[in-house]
Amino acid sequence: MESYILDWANLLLRWLHVITAIAWVGSSFYFVFLDSSLTPPQDEDLKKQGVSGELWAVHGGGFYHPVKFAVSPPRLPEHLHWFYWESYTTWLSGFALLTVSYLWNANIYLVDPSNPHALHPHAAIAAALAFLVVFWLLYDGICRIFGQRERGDAIVGALVLVLVCFAAWLACQIFPGQAAFLLVGAMLATSMSANVFFWIIPGQRTVVKDLQQGRPVDPIHGKRGKQRSVHNTYFTLPVLFAMLSNHYGWLHSHAQNWLVLILMMFAGAAIRQFFVMRHGFKLGRNPHPWPYALAGVLVLVATAVWLKPVPKAAAAAPVASAAPGAAPVAAAAGVPGYEALGPLLTQHCVVCHSAATLAQKNVKLDAPDEIKQHATQIYQQVVVLRKMPFGNPGALSDAERDLVKRWYEGGAPIN
Repeated sequence: MESYILDWANLLLRWLHVITAIAWVGSSFYFVFLDSSLTPPQDEDLKKQGVSGELWAVHGGGFYHPVKFAVSPPRLPEHLHWFYWESYTTWLSGFALLTVSYLWNANIYLVDPSNPHALHPHAAIAAALAFLVVFWLLYDGICRIFGQRERGDAIVGALVLVLVCFAAWLACQIFPGQAAFLLVGAMLATSMSANVFFWIIPGQRTVVKDLQQGRPVDPIHGKRGKQRSVHNTYFTLPVLFAMLSNHYGWLHSHAQNWLVLILMMFAGAAIRQFFVMRHGFKLGRNPHPWPYALAGVLVLVATAVWLKPVPKAAAAAPVASAAPGAAPVAAAAGVPGYEALGPLLTQHCVVCHSAATLAQKNVKLDAPDEIKQHATQIYQQVVVLRKMPFGNPGALSDAERDLVKRWYEGGAPIN
């Protein structure tokens, strides 16, 4: 029953998380586009009101004319929309999903049994939470100390890059690859939401309060909010990659998985830079940003080539003839049978794939004939994609995966 309840919680939280993330990322992308696409106002009345930029757009059968005030509008409207629940709900649903999927079963998802220095499950939970908190404190400290200096953006960018690379390396030393990738994504997403909670919204509330009470508005609040918002837009694609990577075992199970993670996040940030600067290029504000897109694509291609599997030369074991309709019978000692495969599947797979559980994807592996029926899926998930056991592929050694490979290529015998 616990497994059933957790599966429902996982489904509903994942659904909510994706919906709210779409809303948050969508609004973030829109405002970055809007800010980069504004042109000086033509109307003298708008200039007198303090408008610094405007945009005419057509969408959904209507025309829109958003404007931006340099510091603050002459007066506040009766209804002012705030953008923050998209961020908060995304983080809250994501943290709840992390708790249900990973922290609740830390002994399965956060601990690699093949690692001689593996943490105790309770220590692994503490380390996972520490990644979220400590990264934010270090990142926020960098922004506080260097963000307002001359060439501060470049200094902050370089230091944050080093910090992210170190965190990616450290996570991959402590946790199984899948959990490490996800935690680095959660770490960045936590800082994104913390930027909204601790800096962007409080600064905006201060500006609104000053306007309401007739006090002059300090432009520093807008500058700080804009800086953190820009950071968030560059974090977005790396975070999305990290969140999606758990579907691809060949990424996070690589021996240098930390470097794979860094390269893929770098590619995402470079491609995001291309789209950010593309709007300015169309208005003649900066050169064409194609070098950023090219850099991102080249890193993606180079990573794909690097991770290309190298075929292993192996002679196919002979398979004895069997009666029509019967399962092939291993005719050589090199082809393992059910007596070798069964215990391995029982230890690592039956917990999710059996008649006594929810039988994920309707795959049951607790009987020989069912194993035979799903032989191709077993081979694909364990040998080709290296995705299983889900959440902790490192639990299977290369020798065990090779056993599955020899069993399948030898005809998948079950007797």
